[in-house]
Amino acid sequence: MIVIPDDEPAVMSVSSAYSRLSGHEIRLYASRPSDSEELVGRLQDADVVINIRSTTRFTGAVLRRCPRLRLISVWGTGLDHVDLAAAKTLGIRVTNTPGVSATAVAEHTVALIMALARGLLQVDREVREGRWPRGMGRQLYGKTLGLVGTGAIGREVARIAKGIGMRVIGWTFHPAGDAAEWVSLEEVFRQADVVSVHVRQSTQTVGMIRREHFQLMKPHAIFINTARGPIVCESDLVEALQARRIAGAGLDVFEKEPLPPDSPLLKMNNVILTPHAAGITPEATEAGLEMAIRTALAFLAENGPGSVKISRQV
Repeated sequence: MIVIPDDEPAVMSVSSAYSRLSGHEIRLYASRPSDSEELVGRLQDADVVINIRSTTRFTGAVLRRCPRLRLISVWGTGLDHVDLAAAKTLGIRVTNTPGVSATAVAEHTVALIMALARGLLQVDREVREGRWPRGMGRQLYGKTLGLVGTGAIGREVARIAKGIGMRVIGWTFHPAGDAAEWVSLEEVFRQADVVSVHVRQSTQTVGMIRREHFQLMKPHAIFINTARGPIVCESDLVEALQARRIAGAGLDVFEKEPLPPDSPLLKMNNVILTPHAAGITPEATEAGLEMAIRTALAFLAENGPGSVKISRQV
């Protein structure tokens, strides 16, 4: 059986890709599991899981209670919500959909950069209030973009940035190719007018960007994170923004999601916030779901069991 435990809000059930599952034994849940016990209950009969939401967490304790489970096909690139070590021990394969949302996330990243550089939200607000502000923005041509991580998304951001005349420098764990001028992590923060984060969340990257890095940045520089919230020490970023140590930030991801209502970020006029949605476009969504489904079906074709032609939504 293929189980989709978390299609809320509806993504899979309304997609064109979903029709590929017709004729297979599917159980799709239209709500997210409220806790690990409910998740375990949904997965008891699963041979394959197609996972939609990173908020659905496949801990070791959950995986050990799913005796039939052999594949978790994740829609998206991040796997930080899956205990990979436990999955390996239990013989559960974990796959993702690399690259399918690279363009969407890169475009969102550049949109945040441009909006912050030109102060678009503030200017829009002032015009609506009857004012007519002048000379608010900074141009990006000739400025330096610093990338922390140069995977598929980072390289696409670099391509767009070069197209508008920016110099691109970068740091990554294994530098190769000409996506950027390679420098140390510290030099990215020291030299860049815009710092943009594109590393994956892992034991190596959680908390890797902190106060010491913000202290290296130029006062007019802006910071962008469309990767994962825990990569950045959020309290240190808040401190830098409140002190105007840096000019602003564009954030699509946070240490806690949804963003808590008492977060100081919500009160800052030098921050643009989006709800972990950089990669969610119709095009990227369909491509990612298609890949996740193809992975699941290929696995079943190779490993069984056969389908029994039942489809139901719970």
